[in-house]
Amino acid sequence: MKQENTDTKPKDLDLWMIRPCEMYNSEYGECTSISSRLHQMFVHGSTVDCNHWHEDYINCLKWKNDKNIQAAKTLVNSEKIKRNNRWKSYYANNVWENRTSPPENWNEPLPDYIEKRRPKSTLKDTLDESNTEIDSKSFCSIM
Repeated sequence: MKQENTDTKPKDLDLWMIRPCEMYNSEYGECTSISSRLHQMFVHGSTVDCNHWHEDYINCLKWKNDKNIQAAKTLVNSEKIKRNNRWKSYYANNVWENRTSPPENWNEPLPDYIEKRRPKSTLKDTLDESNTEIDSKSFCSIM
């Protein structure tokens, strides 16, 4: 029997960060697969702990099935930690200087030698095909 949690959702809870539960289970399966274990041994010298994926999957099911607010909070915190870990190297980069605005000439026409190569370009064919597809589709959505 489901136990409903009747508490209202906290305003500061970022529920948009919660992915479909199957994704957490898939990540756990991928992390524990033989090929991943061999890769982990090669890269890190040992296998990594994959239990956080399983815990996220369990918390996702608790949120999805029972609307358990504590499970949702735990899951959102886990997603924030993962996101911060992905961005660590970006923020730690001291080699490149981040731009605050685009270069002055970012929208100038291409040089002649590049324009001459453009009609023969594979990229041109791809762009022409995608533009045709875009023109034939409607992007109108009613909410």
